[in-house]
Amino acid sequence: MADETVSPEFARATSTAQRVRINDNELAVEVLGPDDAPVIITHHGAPGLGSRAEPRASFGRLADEYRVVVFDARGSGESEGSGTLSHEQWAADIDGLRAWLGAERIIMAGGSYGGFMAMEYAIRYPDRVEAVVLRDTAADNSHAALARENALASDRVEVDMEKFDRIDEGRVRDDDDLRDCWREILPLYDFTYDPEATERKVQATPYRYEAHNYAFSVNLKQYDLKAQLPGIGVPTLVTVGRTDWITPVSCSETIAGLIPGARLEIFEKSGHSPQIEQAEEWTSTVRDFLHEVRPAEASGR
Repeated sequence: MADETVSPEFARATSTAQRVRINDNELAVEVLGPDDAPVIITHHGAPGLGSRAEPRASFGRLADEYRVVVFDARGSGESEGSGTLSHEQWAADIDGLRAWLGAERIIMAGGSYGGFMAMEYAIRYPDRVEAVVLRDTAADNSHAALARENALASDRVEVDMEKFDRIDEGRVRDDDDLRDCWREILPLYDFTYDPEATERKVQATPYRYEAHNYAFSVNLKQYDLKAQLPGIGVPTLVTVGRTDWITPVSCSETIAGLIPGARLEIFEKSGHSPQIEQAEEWTSTVRDFLHEVRPAEASGR
């Protein structure tokens, strides 16, 4: 089994999940930590490419104090993909998990596309959220143009822009094609480029092209939460790696500027994944923030 403390951003899960039926769709779910602890539900990134493995590794570090729920979203990883794959449905699935767990309110967390969903949930279900933790994400789809500029400007690799555009616009043909397009852009993600590590990630990623295509060709065309973010009235932590190419620091600055009282933390030696590249510092930052939200937890269990 892979080392869960350094799980790559995009990898299939190697741990065993429960099969939980939520909104007429079976999800692969894991619940970590004490039964009576405050609940964190965390959403993985990259529909059709991500899985519960990364949030299990990163937020699982907090399972000594919190009840951490990780899952493969509808259409990703080991979960079924029936019905629509809209943000509305994915947010409803989060709330279905909250109800299944019996939690009145939760700490909602997510990175990258999972950050989109964390903000969507906080906006759609405000009475169910007591804090939000975001990582390397964006409030609208304007980051796509920034990402394309960064890909073109990269001195690491020469990206095949035809493949870049197809994965970015949700026009991949099948899982094999998604893998080929994914291989093109993976070198851009990390703070330090390691070609061998990149290829390991290509092989470790679970490919579900239907979910990817729907997210990028349908959902993101109308994705824009900027007008709603000032209505998030709970403590919010926004974290981002300094050299993140796909959701650059400016995107996190926009979010932190719109959510009242939000805190922005930039990790100087990280790309898109400070929870991996600066794991100790990132985890300490999140834990300290949550202790401020729930001071009683700081005394420890």
